[in-house]
Amino acid sequence: MARYETVITPPEQRVVLRNVSWETYEHLLSDHLDASTPQFTFDHGVLEIMSPSSEHEEYKQALSLLVEMLAEGLGIDIENLGSTTFKRSQLERGFEADVCFYVQNAARMHGKVHVEPAVDPAPDLVIEIEITAPVLNKLPIYADFGVPEIWRYDGRQLRILQLTGSEYTERPKSLAFPRASSAELSQLVQQSMSLKRTEWLRTLRNWVSELR
Repeated sequence: MARYETVITPPEQRVVLRNVSWETYEHLLSDHLDASTPQFTFDHGVLEIMSPSSEHEEYKQALSLLVEMLAEGLGIDIENLGSTTFKRSQLERGFEADVCFYVQNAARMHGKVHVEPAVDPAPDLVIEIEITAPVLNKLPIYADFGVPEIWRYDGRQLRILQLTGSEYTERPKSLAFPRASSAELSQLVQQSMSLKRTEWLRTLRNWVSELR
């Protein structure tokens, strides 16, 4: 029988179920097929269900727009897959990132309607907003899928994590966008909350133009 615990904090609400079968996980995904929330993460019978707050969503949208403008300004093709579900029964693992992108593999994935995780590459870049510490550690899941880079934002600082072997190591510069640093990205996300939107967009465009 599944056991559950609920973790409630202002930015996010997380419910963790234990002893959950793969079939139950797939049924839950089917029931929420066209919904962007909640987000499901599965790891060997442990299921985390996360419902984001408006603060969480604002950070997510800021980072998503930042990546889009960075790619456009630098002439880099990307594919934005949002919170697409990636799951593999052989691994007994599945995840839905806040936002994920194909960058190095954008050409390969362009125009593809359905992603097949057993065949297709993992996203080149995953963005995670974690204002509160998750109950379930997602890094081993991302590593198992082969996600090469993660941007993790905690409300104050953005950390760039890159896959080395089977573990993630913090790096100062992005792999997908080598001209972007974690310090600059952190500052830009913070400014998105303090500046008026039009002013922030101008700041973002100026920053991208300086990177060219």
